[in-house]
Amino acid sequence: MHIEPDDEPKVEVRVTQDGSSTLYVPALDEHYHSTHGAVQEAQHVYLAAGLESVLAASGGQIQVLEIGFGTGLNALLTLQRSLSVSQLIHYDTLEKYPLSTHVIAALGVERYILNPELQEFHYRLHAAPWDTAVRLTPHFTLRKHHAALQEYQLPPSHYNVIYFDAFAPEKQPDMWTDAVFSQLFAATAPGGILTSYCAKGSFRRSLKAAGWVVEKIPGPPGKREMTRARKEG
Repeated sequence: MHIEPDDEPKVEVRVTQDGSSTLYVPALDEHYHSTHGAVQEAQHVYLAAGLESVLAASGGQIQVLEIGFGTGLNALLTLQRSLSVSQLIHYDTLEKYPLSTHVIAALGVERYILNPELQEFHYRLHAAPWDTAVRLTPHFTLRKHHAALQEYQLPPSHYNVIYFDAFAPEKQPDMWTDAVFSQLFAATAPGGILTSYCAKGSFRRSLKAAGWVVEKIPGPPGKREMTRARKEG
């Protein structure tokens, strides 16, 4: 499905191998998610490798930062997890180019998110006002920031887990610099982690240069490896 909104790049809705939707940007020749499965990638890379380890280690509140709100899938799956935990999850996300309402509708989440409550939460995530904290469940607060990461002042030593979900380094090189990962390191609480689908050597070297302890772990279906990094302390 081709979508040509007036205020954003042309995108196309694509159905991935697990039946969930992603967006394709022809100008970049880039998808928002893995074509092997958008939901299974998000669950593996950000929930299983990121959020779950933080939940297991903490009895208090969890501070999550997502780089790239996109279709809202990572936020939706994290909200779903909040329905069965005792910790309060504060979810911050930065997005420079929010999707328009008709692109969000075209994703057709009703096809692959079968729970009507989660379908409603999907639209509430996108409808939430920008730069304002909104409590969406008893254990999930969302704050969307309409801003570029490099221009935003993050709180120091604050986040327990960072979902780094920018477009690939060759498509969006300004998001994969030493300066960016130093900025994120400073905003991460001791013991916090950063997780990403990317496994490039240049990415891991930039993380190490910023002070992160880096490990390669098995990737989601269709990808042999991914990256998880930790701030010691």
